[in-house]
Amino acid sequence: MMYSVSNDEGNQFLTKEQIREIAPSVFTQKADKTTTSKHYVHIPTETVIDDMASMGWGVVDAKQVKARKNQGYQQHMIIFGNDDLQIEGKDGDTVMPRVLMTNSHDGKNAFRFQAGLYRLVCSNGLVVADAEFANMKIRHMGYDLEELKTVISEMVEKLPLTIECMNKLKSKQLSEKEKVEFAKEALRTRLPKEHITSYDIDNIQELLEPTRKEDQGNDMWSVYNVVQEKLIHGMFETFGVTGRARKARKIKNFKQDTKINQDLYKLALEYAS
Repeated sequence: MMYSVSNDEGNQFLTKEQIREIAPSVFTQKADKTTTSKHYVHIPTETVIDDMASMGWGVVDAKQVKARKNQGYQQHMIIFGNDDLQIEGKDGDTVMPRVLMTNSHDGKNAFRFQAGLYRLVCSNGLVVADAEFANMKIRHMGYDLEELKTVISEMVEKLPLTIECMNKLKSKQLSEKEKVEFAKEALRTRLPKEHITSYDIDNIQELLEPTRKEDQGNDMWSVYNVVQEKLIHGMFETFGVTGRARKARKIKNFKQDTKINQDLYKLALEYAS
């Protein structure tokens, strides 16, 4: 059975063998007894992958956090795509719905689904705010396939809201001053406030420079995508108190990636309101 693509370029689905190479903790068949209680119910991620496949959703990416202890039980993320679903923006900018699932087998994390978007013209993983879309969080006390079907159905039903939000961002034009203010606030989603110096602010324009022609423009959608990509991929320089430039690192932790995406999307919607 085929699932999805490692770098998420469209909906090429990974095989289970490919998923295992990226995130072997996905296939753990029992919980860590040293960290879970007798009430804990193991939810096999592989079972969820099979159930999602039966609904037309294949795996387009898989990730797991690094673990020094409890190797094989750590938190992991599966990203699902569907060949039958895509959203065309009013200017032809295509995005594809994604379902993000996080799970672990050590009792430290709930089993959770979130909705997201993937933009075809770049490598951004666009994660939308929870308030805008259906999401599901389950304690490890049981797994209900019918409940999963209901949540996925709700996500699909809310796709028109996705288009509405995207077009809202496209319609909002920003002045140069507003773009700079947005970039300053966006920087705080990546760097602690106390770590941001006057040198960072003086060089904020670097965050606003488009890397592709599709992102050239003063609309909120274009500015958002430029800033988001640079923050996630470390495509900017940060400065210490001495003013010495240092290239920011690409974010590899999917939990930090998701948090920045959600905070930034929420900020963009506030600017577009």
